[in-house]
Amino acid sequence: MLATPVAETLSLTFPAFPSMQTPSGTVAVNPLPAELPTPMTTSERKFSRRAVIVGLSSLGVMILGGGGITTWWVLSPHPLYVYHGHSGGVNALAWSPDGKRIASGSNDNTVQVWNAADGGNVYTYGGHPALVNTVAWSPDGKQIASGSDDSTVQVWNATNGGNIYTYVGHTSWVEALAWSLPDGKRIASGSNDNTVQVWDAANGGNVYTYSGHSDPVNAVAWSPDGKRIASGSNDNTVQVWDAADGGNAYTYGRHSDLVNTVAWSPSGTRIASGGSDNTVQVWNAADGGNVYIYRGHTSWVKALAWSPDGKRIASGGNDNTVQVWDAADGGNVYTYSGHSATVTSVIWSPDSERIASGSDDKTVQVWEAK
Repeated sequence: MLATPVAETLSLTFPAFPSMQTPSGTVAVNPLPAELPTPMTTSERKFSRRAVIVGLSSLGVMILGGGGITTWWVLSPHPLYVYHGHSGGVNALAWSPDGKRIASGSNDNTVQVWNAADGGNVYTYGGHPALVNTVAWSPDGKQIASGSDDSTVQVWNATNGGNIYTYVGHTSWVEALAWSLPDGKRIASGSNDNTVQVWDAANGGNVYTYSGHSDPVNAVAWSPDGKRIASGSNDNTVQVWDAADGGNAYTYGRHSDLVNTVAWSPSGTRIASGGSDNTVQVWNAADGGNVYIYRGHTSWVKALAWSPDGKRIASGGNDNTVQVWDAADGGNVYTYSGHSATVTSVIWSPDSERIASGSDDKTVQVWEAK
């Protein structure tokens, strides 16, 4: 019996699937090559923030047992479709609350909004003059907020992309966004200026600035009950604080490297954080008590998302994979290996049945969360 879920995360993409037609064009799915390719080692993001460290996944899992060695081959699920609308790496994804659309932000300076069923493009928002790092849909589905290297957050109409207002409180790149839950009345934005700023979602009026971090803030997550905010930073910490006034509750400091991504469980009882120490750590949201550490990735963890039903976690990173695993104990379920470069963003559909993953390979891939 395996002592940890680590070995179960290693996978091979086997099958060659035929091309699929979508309204936005042919979706090409690469067949199995004669030889395994050398992993890509380039990234379109700034090397100061998104260094690329790529490892090749093992081909199978060898398990020692009484009868000798057994090799288990784990097939990666194939995508339902691939969205090819961006000309640069994809940095951020957001699924609309009604499940009908997906918004994707990219190094090509755009946010593209498209049909979640088949990838048909609805419209492109081009208000930013620089990379789009983060995208968030309002809880009521009426607005979208996007943060950029232009140091702004722009809030716009989710139906047609009409700009509503621009928040200009930050002095450097905006890396992360979160709307308040469940009411959507405020937005929290994390920046390379080391702050998280909380402001009125209706008009952009600043409410307060949280300055607890000593380095750039990469991730922001609002608790489901709206009472707390968790923020992850290059200072290797996740800080959990009072959403009303920024009063610090506690600091989680068990990562040994940058914290790149943070997600709250739907129940609000746990927090998961992913870092450049190649781990996802799951811990008690009340006091920071560690529950377990998931060690399936071979390189930096850049993105994670909790399934809406609370049963699973999906995590992606510089090893080019998305790994889906049991949220209760970290037991690996399967690995998705469809991307050819760093996985930067992962989201679940509202019904927990599909996953969308964005990558530096310029694609968003939508696949069944089996």
